[in-house]
This record gives sequence, structure tokens and C-alpha cells, in this order.
Amino acid sequence: MTDTVSTPPADLDRAPVRPGLLIGVLVLSAFVMILNETILSVALRDLTVDLRVPTTTVQWLTSGFLLTMAVVIPTTGFLLERFSPRQVFLFSLSAFSLGTLLCALAPGFGMLMAGRVVQACGTAVMLPLLMTTVMRLVPPERRGATMGTITIVIAVAPAIGPTIGGAVLSGLGWRWMFWIVLPLSVAALVTGALQLRLDSETRRVPLDVPSVLLSAVGFGGVLYGLSSSGEQAGAEPPVPAWVPIVVGVVALVVFTWRQLRLQRRDRALLDLRPFTHRSFVVALVLTALLFVCLIGAAAILLPLYLQTVLHTSTFVSGLAVLPGGLVLGLLGRPVGALFDKVGARPLVIPGAAAMAVSLWLFTTLGPASPLIAVIGIHVLLMAGLGLMMTPLFTESLGVLPDHLYSHGSAILSTLQQVAGALGTAVFVSVATVWSADAAATGPDASGLRAAFVVAGVVGLLAFAGTWFIRKSAPGTKAASHH
Repeated sequence: MTDTVSTPPADLDRAPVRPGLLIGVLVLSAFVMILNETILSVALRDLTVDLRVPTTTVQWLTSGFLLTMAVVIPTTGFLLERFSPRQVFLFSLSAFSLGTLLCALAPGFGMLMAGRVVQACGTAVMLPLLMTTVMRLVPPERRGATMGTITIVIAVAPAIGPTIGGAVLSGLGWRWMFWIVLPLSVAALVTGALQLRLDSETRRVPLDVPSVLLSAVGFGGVLYGLSSSGEQAGAEPPVPAWVPIVVGVVALVVFTWRQLRLQRRDRALLDLRPFTHRSFVVALVLTALLFVCLIGAAAILLPLYLQTVLHTSTFVSGLAVLPGGLVLGLLGRPVGALFDKVGARPLVIPGAAAMAVSLWLFTTLGPASPLIAVIGIHVLLMAGLGLMMTPLFTESLGVLPDHLYSHGSAILSTLQQVAGALGTAVFVSVATVWSADAAATGPDASGLRAAFVVAGVVGLLAFAGTWFIRKSAPGTKAASHH
């Protein structure tokens, strides 16, 4: 019954809304927000000194951000049905701006952490809002190109975060990372408040509180366990890392069972029907592996290697990852346009091959490696990710019927966060365990090499998985659903 209720608006709004402007506002807002996810990664050393807390605690500024995202994102499918896109957007940017202000003013670690959590609440809602809006406003034959623009945002922002962070840190203090972002987010908020008029039919769906709690305990427990396992390499922990992971997995099993029951009455917090589409599942698994490598290896391990093994300054390590970030950005639109012509398979397979090769090349690096080699390998990695990302996003959501877009994009976004945190936790743990004197100086060259070997294995798994993507022209399947 509800399927028919929620589909007509997409066609009705197509005329009065200016999709280009609307998507532009959303894309810029998302860019500012996601930039913030990794901008602190180069500041970990400075923050450790300045706030007088150990590195393992400081990394919670990134892990905690991802953790909050993973807890909030599953509710966005519900939020996008219950509230208008405008209301969701205004909430998202208000929360983000408030969090940024808290971070900029933070006297110590506690308030800084609180600010990051508030920021993450805003960021979490933005990505599914952006993807759902594109799927509703853009006709199937142009989706690849438009998703390409979104990919630029999702991928380039984390890639250039460390560059901007390094530049800011070299001249100003870490607080300026937030002072610089704040006017941007306020400007986006004002623009959106004035321009965003997207009518969509909302449904008075009751919020299922047990589902929210189960999802928070589930995703939160798994991520907390993973993140703390990275910290526990040397110390004897109060609670073993496997405890929250097991609790989280059990909660997720119950959460899944509950969603399947609520789905029959169309009341699920997170509708799991997208999992009945094979293409969605294949694209989802590959996206998860891709994010393990993007966040874990490219955004976390590489800056660590540059700073602790090659002893580059934060500014230089930030600049070193810029060419790769730009390559990733430049590939967004052309890859999206190619996807509209040839489908996902011809793009994703060579992309995964490039990703796997580059990750194995990273294992050859040592204290004497030339910086230009590091930059070259990073560019290859980013080119591979660029070939994979847009096709996977578009392919996964494109097979879904209209009323499942918001839930599909919520699942996709949740998984990205979990995969990013998983990558970070696993790689940092491996690097710490394999380093001789990790407690004193952080991971050394041998530890980082071991972590890159693990990343290389993930790359090979992803490459193997790409062969499961179906062979098809993208135009055909889009037509069949409408």
C-alpha cells in the first residue's frame, strides 16, 4: 500500500524544483562535513602534546566521529520518510555548525570529543539525504554522471582533509581547523534555508525505540570493540575488546530480526528489503572493502608512515596525499558518464586490480623510500578507487525501487562508516602489535609494513569479488523498474 503512496511525488516535483541548484547546495554541504572526518588525522601528534592525552585516546576524535555516524545513520531511512528533506537538511547543518563551534572553543579533550559527536550527528544525516535526493530527482540515464559528482565529495573530501589539516597546522593551531570550517557550514545552512524547497510526501511512521537502541548497541558495540582493540595492543585492558564486539553482534542479530518483523507492517526503522536484490548486496560488500582500504590504509596508515618512518612534517605529509586526492576527484564525473554507457563491471574490475596492486606496493616501502614513490603509489590507489566508487554506488541503489532508496542509501552509508572504523582498528592494531617499541614511539616501519600486508589481502579479496558484478547495460535495468 505504502509503495504507491511514496512514489508519485518524485515525478510531481520534477518540474518546479531546479535539481541542479538543489543538488549543488547538498553536495557543497556534504563536502564541508566530510572534509571534517579526516582533517584531524594529521593533527593526532599535535593534539597528543597539546591536550596531554595518549595517541590511543586522541584517535577517538576520529573513531568516535565514525562511531556516532554508524549509530545515527541507520535511523536516516526513517527520518527521510518522516520529515521533509528541508527539515532534515536544516537539522543536519545546525547540528554540524554547533559541533564545530564546540570543537573550536574546547578547553580540553572532553569538550572536543563532545563537539565531534555533535558534528557527526549532523554529518550522518547528510549523506543518505544527498543520495536519496539524487535518485529521486535525476532520471536513470543520467544518474551515473550525477553520482560521479557525489563520489567526488565522498572521496575527495577525506583525501584532501589531511592536506588542509597539515597546511592549517603548519601556520595556525589545531583550533583553526574548526574556525575555518564554521563560516562554510553556516553559509551552507543559510543557503539551504533559502533555496531548499523539495516537496515530498512524508508518512507518519512511528519511531520504533527498541530498534534505535538495538542499532546503537549493535553498531556502537562492534565499532567500540574494534577501535579499542587498536588501543589494547600493549596495555592490559579493563574489558577485553571481544566483549563489546560480541554484545554488538548479538544486538545486530536481534535488530535484524526485529526489522524483518516490522517490515511486514511497513514500520521498520531500517528496511532490509534492499538485501533481496543481488546486485545491491554485491555492490555493498565491495563498497565495504573499498572503504576499509580508503579510510584505514590511505587516510590513517599512510600519514602515519610519512610522519613516523619518513619523518616528514605534517604539512609535507598533507601535500603528499594531495595528488591522489585530486586524481580521485577528477575521475568522478568521467567515470560516472562511462558508467551510464557501459555499466559497472568494465570499470570496477580494473579499479580493484589497481587498488590491490597499489596496496601491495605499499608493503615494499621502508625508511629509505623516496617520497615520490609514495606519492606515485598513492595516486595509483586513488585511481583504482575512483574507477570503483561511482559505479558501485549507482549500481547498488539503481536496482532498488523508489520507496527503498532512502533505506538503501542508509544501509550503504552505515556500512561505509563501519568499514572505515574496522579498517582503522585492524590496521592500527596490526601496526602496533608488530612494532618493536610501539609503546614509546607509536608504530615503526616493520609494524606499518605488516599492516599494509593485511590491507593488500583485503585488496585481493575485493578484486575477487568484482567478478560477481553482473554483466548488463545500465540503461536497461533502470527502465524495467519504472
